[in-house]
Amino acid sequence: MSDKNEGYKVISDNRQARYLYEILETYEAGIQLAGTEVKSIRAGKVNLQDGYALIRNGEAWLINVHISPYSSSGQYFNHEPRRTRKLLLHRLELRKLIGKVEQQGLTLVPLKMYLKRGWVKVSIGLCKGKKIHDKREDLKRRQDQRDIQRAMKNY
Repeated sequence: MSDKNEGYKVISDNRQARYLYEILETYEAGIQLAGTEVKSIRAGKVNLQDGYALIRNGEAWLINVHISPYSSSGQYFNHEPRRTRKLLLHRLELRKLIGKVEQQGLTLVPLKMYLKRGWVKVSIGLCKGKKIHDKREDLKRRQDQRDIQRAMKNY
């Protein structure tokens, strides 16, 4: 029981988003799911790679996130793998996101999907796309940090 109270288990991580985008802010959102989707998520069958979030009519929607069909149930009761799912955010967070996405041209990208106290949560990043030279700078910086750590270890 204590495991459920303090549980924080990462199901899926979108590492490519950190490479392609500069993350300005992160938000934690609940997600509206069907029963077979929850079972499939608990089994770890989620892919956030091509996913993104949109704001339509004052509501946030998670689009193009692939949750594999649950294998132990029949085809009739299963869900559509890439269906649009509603994100559950506070009204003030939604207002803030609407302003930044529409005025500044930023993008909402799912960064992580995890279980928190038994509930499925999605970490959403307010992102700005990186240019090619920014990506190269990050790679150089990361390589330099590795070289420094290697030199400090041997010294």
